[in-house]
Amino acid sequence: MNALRRIPWMLAICMAAPAVASDHTPPPVQPASSFAAVEVHEKESVAIAAEPYDTKQKESIFRVDYLAHGVMPVRLIVTNNGNRPISLRDARILFQTAGGDRIQAAEVEDVLRLMSRRDREGGKVPLPGPLPPIKLKAKGSAKDIQEDFDAFEYGALVVEPHTTRAGFLFYDVSQLDHPLKGAKLHLHKLRDADGNELFYFEIPFDKYLQSKSSAMN
Repeated sequence: MNALRRIPWMLAICMAAPAVASDHTPPPVQPASSFAAVEVHEKESVAIAAEPYDTKQKESIFRVDYLAHGVMPVRLIVTNNGNRPISLRDARILFQTAGGDRIQAAEVEDVLRLMSRRDREGGKVPLPGPLPPIKLKAKGSAKDIQEDFDAFEYGALVVEPHTTRAGFLFYDVSQLDHPLKGAKLHLHKLRDADGNELFYFEIPFDKYLQSKSSAMN
């Protein structure tokens, strides 16, 4: 009798599981000019925006809590308003800190190393003596990280005319107390259809922070 009563619940769980998995999908692509942190090159007909995913709510689209491990997901949005394609094949896209240091985008292996290090250090919950503190284990697996990178990482080497491409880059900001304040996303070595290098882009994250602050007021 009890087993039969459990069947509807089991069916409900099985039916709900795909819905949860389907939540891990990239957000809709919008033109770069619709974001707060954007730089527009009118002459080159290119606009590039950077949108940090710096809150638990925003990063809930991922399988892993990257912020808890000192990794900042940044959504890159590239809009080509011109009549010819542009290439990001040789592009360098760096997180430039307020102090001027430049951080390369992390690969899956980099995130795994960072998570492993944090796992070894652990978070600790103090308990009344003489009990030892509880060590918290970091959550996230290699499979989850790989699936996130496969689904979300920016991968468009070419942006076609009158098209917007978007995707995420992940940066190790674990050594920074306030990673976005005064920081910029620096891009160079983008090229036009003739192979000529475009003028570099520097997108201040302060624009995003100001917009975020205004929205809260």
